[in-house]
Amino acid sequence: MILENGVVRTMEPTLPVVRALAIAGDRVAGGVGTHETALASPDRVDLGGRCVLPGFNDSHVHFPTWALAQRQVRLVGTASLDEALERIAAATSEVQPGGWLRGMGWRSGDWSPPTEPTKEALDRVTGDTPTALMARDYHSLWLNSAALARANGDLEVAGGVVVRDERGEPTGVLREECAWHFRDTHVRPTEDEMVDASREGVRIAIARGVTAVHDKDGWLRALGVWQRLREEGHLNLRVWQSIPAEQVDELADLRIRSGFGDDLVRIGYLKTFMDGTLGSQTARMLDGTGVEITSRDQLAQIIRRGAHAGLPVAVHAIGDLANREALDAFEETHAEWQPLGLRHRIEHAQVLAPEDLPRFAGLGIAASVQFSHAPSDRDLADRFWGTKTEGAYAYRSLRDSGAVLANGSDAPIEELDPWAGVCAGVLRTIDDRGPWHPEQRLTLDEALQATTVTPAWLSRDEHRRGKLLPGFLADLVVLDRDPYELEPEQLPEVNVVATMLGGRWTHNPPPWEDRLG
Repeated sequence: MILENGVVRTMEPTLPVVRALAIAGDRVAGGVGTHETALASPDRVDLGGRCVLPGFNDSHVHFPTWALAQRQVRLVGTASLDEALERIAAATSEVQPGGWLRGMGWRSGDWSPPTEPTKEALDRVTGDTPTALMARDYHSLWLNSAALARANGDLEVAGGVVVRDERGEPTGVLREECAWHFRDTHVRPTEDEMVDASREGVRIAIARGVTAVHDKDGWLRALGVWQRLREEGHLNLRVWQSIPAEQVDELADLRIRSGFGDDLVRIGYLKTFMDGTLGSQTARMLDGTGVEITSRDQLAQIIRRGAHAGLPVAVHAIGDLANREALDAFEETHAEWQPLGLRHRIEHAQVLAPEDLPRFAGLGIAASVQFSHAPSDRDLADRFWGTKTEGAYAYRSLRDSGAVLANGSDAPIEELDPWAGVCAGVLRTIDDRGPWHPEQRLTLDEALQATTVTPAWLSRDEHRRGKLLPGFLADLVVLDRDPYELEPEQLPEVNVVATMLGGRWTHNPPPWEDRLG
């Protein structure tokens, strides 16, 4: 197959642009003229002036959770408690007798007038239907009385918070480990539910140019979901799968190391948490606020055990203290993992003290960030973190320091939409307002590198994915125009036309209608 009459952006600095792309089987065969020797009778695809890029990789997504969220009550964007309750009331009638009402996306910091959710407010619209609503940051859970009754008072868990009123009674909100313990015990989805939702989720993702994901739902045993989709023939993207850190010894006993699997699904890395989040006000900060989920010493032990098992670590760290202690743990254990070439990462890295920022590059720890979080969180960050926002979502500063940046969505916290993430990294705004901390903007090329090249490097695929070079897998996305020829403000107008995985069209195969405009 020859893709021609367009612009092919290879993401390789030594040969950034070619005018045609030859594909043989599942691989890129070469650029202009290669077909004369590589392909006997190639099909020709007229790009019609469109642009080809390496396929997008979402390096931080809770995929089955995001897929399930498409079918649950959606509270993202609610501007008040009353608006949230209206949506919940409308969904309650659709719950089957004996079933749960599930939902997500509320963020009380966005509500006006200011108020906090309570079980009493939920009870008014849900009655006896047990209801569990995850916050937008996925670190708080809002329950009604019927749901709380299921726990029979068993709510407290180390590393978590049960929010209580002045009488000491639970308000209906659980945070961090308390939220997750309740969710796992009482509201956990079945594998059949996850497979059914993820089947449709894959279709949505590939329509947005996604060819690979780094999945964070290892705690849900997502590996089984991916294997079933692959067996069905519905897995049209590549998966680098997380495993909960507490399972490291089991993997070591089975001699399962990072990279175990096949071209579509592989075991990737251990996942753990240092602290909470901005929205739940549980991020662990140098001022003493926040919730500690994993201590520095505990993380150091996880890193050591991971190194013994041949598994890198991805650790969630939001606050400046959480990030410092995560970096301390990687530094303390550096001599044990560095010779093994393990590619560790800190997830989010949202607030950094100035003296800690250059340590990512110095230690060789990747910053796995989410460009969309910066403009999405701007109002809450200004309210809760004040002057600290100069060191928040510091993507330009991290990159200039030499740190490796990978970009993901954190879906369902933000939407699984890599191009929207690229735009957020370049523009630092998602609405009509000007850029938030414009000094932290990235160039288009830098944002794309973080969305194509770096995620492939993190999964040790840098010699076979992430660029459009001879011998690399033909994972690519076709855009309706060349974004490099646009002004930054025009980038949100770009659309995905088609997606290819391993030389096979997975979304909207050609021929295409003539490009409009």
